[in-house]
Amino acid sequence: MCGRYAASRRPEDLAGLFEVEKWEPEETLAPDWNVAPTKEVYAVLERPLKDAEDPAPVRQLRSLKWGLVPSWAKSPEGAARMINARAETVHEKPSFRRLFVARRCIIPADGYYEWVTGVAERELEVEGKKKRPRKQPYFVTPADGSVFAMAGLYEFWRDRTLPDDHPRAWWVTCSVITTEADRGPLGVGPAEGPRSLADIHPRMPLMLTPDRWDAWLDPSRTDVEELKGLLEPPPGGLMRAYPVSTAVSNVRNNGPELLEELAEPELGTLF
Repeated sequence: MCGRYAASRRPEDLAGLFEVEKWEPEETLAPDWNVAPTKEVYAVLERPLKDAEDPAPVRQLRSLKWGLVPSWAKSPEGAARMINARAETVHEKPSFRRLFVARRCIIPADGYYEWVTGVAERELEVEGKKKRPRKQPYFVTPADGSVFAMAGLYEFWRDRTLPDDHPRAWWVTCSVITTEADRGPLGVGPAEGPRSLADIHPRMPLMLTPDRWDAWLDPSRTDVEELKGLLEPPPGGLMRAYPVSTAVSNVRNNGPELLEELAEPELGTLF
């Protein structure tokens, strides 16, 4: 799954990288090293500009809320539960199938966090001495330092309790698509620890390599079978993973120090 990630790149850099044609400075977000569900996040998408005479889609960098609210939802209360969509079923689930065809986006990140329960902690749990074992966070990021372009979907939701001219009358929300974690060797792995992403967690965000960006964002592509082909996991060996401070487990902590690599896991032996 993807439940937390880091996104510290400047909007100007993202706009250049993704060849964005339109972004509003007032939507600028502060760097965030501990992005949690329901936060505002950047997304790249293609759609016609609001109130524009030209109906042609324009590539935009937008600020959306992470946690998808379906257009038919009576309230946004379930947003925190819809932060992810599974690549294997996204084309058929009621909340996602229409968006898969019409409203795809890319959610840029530095990388994502995933938590592993240590051997000693698991033993305590088995012995009944610890009900909630502590978990060691790992940061997963492209080995070459490039952007982690997560495949996503977005949706509009109208809050009928507010008047049309209210600034929060419309919500724009998004969800990250996940896939099975790569079982092959990491591009760069820690000296001691996981040898593959699957050793850390069975799921991971679906990373789109640059050769798929245009096709994924193109709203004129509506053939489900063709789009499903874009959901193939990226080639193996592109990622690195390393242990980071357990401070990231508290959403109130936020700063570049959360990405600092630890010489060894805080919780001792994990694998």
